[in-house]
Amino acid sequence: MAGPGKQRMDMERKPFNMRWLQNNNDKPQKSQRLTDRTTPNGSPQTGRPSNLNRWLLVIAAIFLVIYIYNYFNNSNSSSNTSQRVELTYSDFYTQINEQNVKSATFIGSNDIQGDLKTPVKGATAYHVVQLPNGDPQLAQLLIKNGAVVAYQAPTDNSFWINLLIYILPWAFFIGIFFFLSRRATQGQQGIFSFGKSRAKLILEDRPSTTFADVAGVDESKYELQEVVEFLKTPQKFQRLGGKIPRGVLLVGPPGTGKTLLARAVAGEASVPFYSMSGSEFVEVLVGVGASRVRDLFDQAKKAAPSIIFIDEIDAVARQRGASINTNDEREQTLNQLLVEMDGFDSHQAVVVIGATNRPDGLDQALLRPGRFDRRVTVDRPDWNGRLAILKIHTRNVPLASDVELVGVARSTTGMVGADLANLVNEASLLAARRDLDKVNQRCFDEALDKILLGAERPLVLSEEDRNITAYHEGGHALTGLLSEGTDPVTKVTIVPRGQALGVTMYTPLDDRYNYSKDYLLAQVVTALGGRAAEQVVFNRITTGAENDLQRVTMIARQMVTRWGMSERLGTVSFSERQSPFLSGGDTGGPTTYSEETAEVIDEEVDRIVRTCYARAVELLTTHRPTLDRIAEELRRHETVDAKQLRAIMEKTGAVIASTQSAHSQNGTILAPPPPTPPPAPPALE
Repeated sequence: MAGPGKQRMDMERKPFNMRWLQNNNDKPQKSQRLTDRTTPNGSPQTGRPSNLNRWLLVIAAIFLVIYIYNYFNNSNSSSNTSQRVELTYSDFYTQINEQNVKSATFIGSNDIQGDLKTPVKGATAYHVVQLPNGDPQLAQLLIKNGAVVAYQAPTDNSFWINLLIYILPWAFFIGIFFFLSRRATQGQQGIFSFGKSRAKLILEDRPSTTFADVAGVDESKYELQEVVEFLKTPQKFQRLGGKIPRGVLLVGPPGTGKTLLARAVAGEASVPFYSMSGSEFVEVLVGVGASRVRDLFDQAKKAAPSIIFIDEIDAVARQRGASINTNDEREQTLNQLLVEMDGFDSHQAVVVIGATNRPDGLDQALLRPGRFDRRVTVDRPDWNGRLAILKIHTRNVPLASDVELVGVARSTTGMVGADLANLVNEASLLAARRDLDKVNQRCFDEALDKILLGAERPLVLSEEDRNITAYHEGGHALTGLLSEGTDPVTKVTIVPRGQALGVTMYTPLDDRYNYSKDYLLAQVVTALGGRAAEQVVFNRITTGAENDLQRVTMIARQMVTRWGMSERLGTVSFSERQSPFLSGGDTGGPTTYSEETAEVIDEEVDRIVRTCYARAVELLTTHRPTLDRIAEELRRHETVDAKQLRAIMEKTGAVIASTQSAHSQNGTILAPPPPTPPPAPPALE
């Protein structure tokens, strides 16, 4: 009952101090696979001809029309020509003098055609070709001998028709030949273009994101602002002997804004900005990655001062020789990157910015001074940073008067910039679905519940299941209210959401970075409150506490093996310190202690869990009337907020712990994200 299925409690990742408790076993999610018809290159099939095929069809149709027109025109001309006699110029004069010419039509300055009164060679129509600079008295002579004379402009378009029929097809076929030849040449050149860099170039006249769009990571922003200032005014630093930093490595959990910071640098630097992903260096051909690295740095050097940004640099810069599954291509790419970063001319202002959330796997040669001189940690923001991030994401969102961004920021402990952007977007979508003019506080509340727990499920529970769930969640809430050092309880609900049948939410007073032994023991007690309530009320237990048991076992084991909180084992650590950017859990690595020590560790973990369980049973047995009242209110209203819980405690005479009373309750406090166990305290050096 202590959280949705598959929720692993990670002591290293997020300082969440709210617990959400589930009253059911984990159920696997079913996924649907969508199948689309795609072509071999991954694009969807549309069944439409390409543009080249369309143009070929159009040109072929034009040639067919011209051919048909020319065929019938020649046929008509042939039929007309067969009924017309060709006369020589002297024969034409003879016919004129014999007054046998009925009509004559002068076509241009060369042709004469018309009809004869008496057929000549079986035809009455004739055609005559005039001599150059023909007789100017010919027309008067025809009129004098009774012929009708007319004039007509030449209409011969045979030149253009011949051009279309005879020349254009050859031009078309020659063009097709050159087109195919060019495509073949490009295909051959494509084999050698693998080594070209695919970096996206952002010029100085196209800034899209600036430092004004970045919030919550002020320390990282200041570090990068100094780099930008050096690129703009290098003489300011060089006059005192300062040298340009070769590289800046951005390290942090996913979603904290590493890529956003790089975009802001591109917008602020006013210099060419080359952006490329680490995975784009590696191809199937050997040597391609090293060639792309050389090409990328050559382009950046020519455009200096400039910036190179390599996102997810761990894809190409992993530790060499760390695994038996070595990759020669990746190592060659890394070697070329090392050479390029250490081979800069001191007068060329080129800065490399890398981003990764796996700094532990990077090659040590890449992290030394002279390559990545600075290592900037982009960590999770505190509540002031979250407030600034919320203000940025709500700049274009109309907010109602009841929205308190300060309360939202304080309640979203552990959230990063990407989580807050998603929260604002979900709240806007909820307001739009309800046809609201502005986004109100209720939209933010429900959006956060939807993100953390999932959408409400219309489950119809039996009365027995509702009763067990109510007592289970009431046990979590009551042990939290009675225990010193726990975070204040803000809401208890038995409304099914996602895979959780019930949830108890705890809102921290402030961001926590260090955790005491008492706090961790109180976390174990409250997590076991649900199982203890089942034992006290029903004298039997259910399977709903599976996630509770996983969580308390992990906390207790880390108290013993990592933080030296066992009197029997003393201040000795039996585990290696993990990276704060990796997921928690057992890594499966070899242990560095004996079997006897492992048995002692198991005994200490069992002792801690049993002691805390006994404490939970004692609290619930002593305050049984309060537990019954909370369960009754949950069955009646399904959700009980902090104000109602306080009223129940006062009516039943239960004393609330001092840490609970220190928190102001208003019934509308947002619940933080699902908790993970506290991170390791900072090492004392």
